[in-house]
Amino acid sequence: MKTKALYRESGKFILKFMLKIEPSNKMDDSPIELDRINHGFDGKIVLTDFSFSFNTNTITAILGRSGSGKSTLLQIINCTIIPDKGHVLLFGKKPDYVNINAIRLQLGYVVQQVGLFPHMNIKSNINLLGRITRQMKAANQNRVDQLLDMVQLPATCQHKYPHELSGGEQQRVGLCRAMFLNPPVLLMDEPFASLDYETKRSIYKHIQDIQQNEPRTIILVTHDWEEAALLADQFIWIEDGRIKDAGDQRYLVELKKRLFSTL
Repeated sequence: MKTKALYRESGKFILKFMLKIEPSNKMDDSPIELDRINHGFDGKIVLTDFSFSFNTNTITAILGRSGSGKSTLLQIINCTIIPDKGHVLLFGKKPDYVNINAIRLQLGYVVQQVGLFPHMNIKSNINLLGRITRQMKAANQNRVDQLLDMVQLPATCQHKYPHELSGGEQQRVGLCRAMFLNPPVLLMDEPFASLDYETKRSIYKHIQDIQQNEPRTIILVTHDWEEAALLADQFIWIEDGRIKDAGDQRYLVELKKRLFSTL
């Protein structure tokens, strides 16, 4: 009962807050700025003096070997981790970690495990945030239909349950849920790592189409160089918790050759 009451109260606040947000294509400043971020776990330094500004409506790939701090960085941006030192600016402001719900609804989040609720049908999984923020039923349904069309899933699948879909279909549903409120920022933590090659290539096309229809700032953590080359406008290479290299798509191939020729 307490959880429902909390959602109800925060839902009212969030809805009022969301009405003040400008659409992502009108945002001129960097939506996410990291200033000298330092963080560690159990005495081990994970990120050191990490500073970067993510461009509006571009896809940035975060690359690095396992343990380099990529996923930690994404969690800091999503405000699930408070950095030991340094500042995060989200839409020009420092996040209020005590009242974080409103800001989180501007950050879509997609992970490898998808995280669909097995007891909810596809429609209920997708429009969960719409129901929490008490949007009109008609608006909810229209958005579900629109998103399913974007990722080329049939309208009939919204009445199915997650176990009735393939891994690729579930991942597309996860994308729909993350984009339901049309957030200006989408965080993606190796969301396609467990999918086969052909399924990944198909989803890449959906991502590109969505970015054309609803441009937003996307931050993609990946180990897949081909994925980064196909999707990203720019990239960051992290090594030992620091930015070792960064550049645009054209420089990515050169960096890969240089890095792996030394192994």
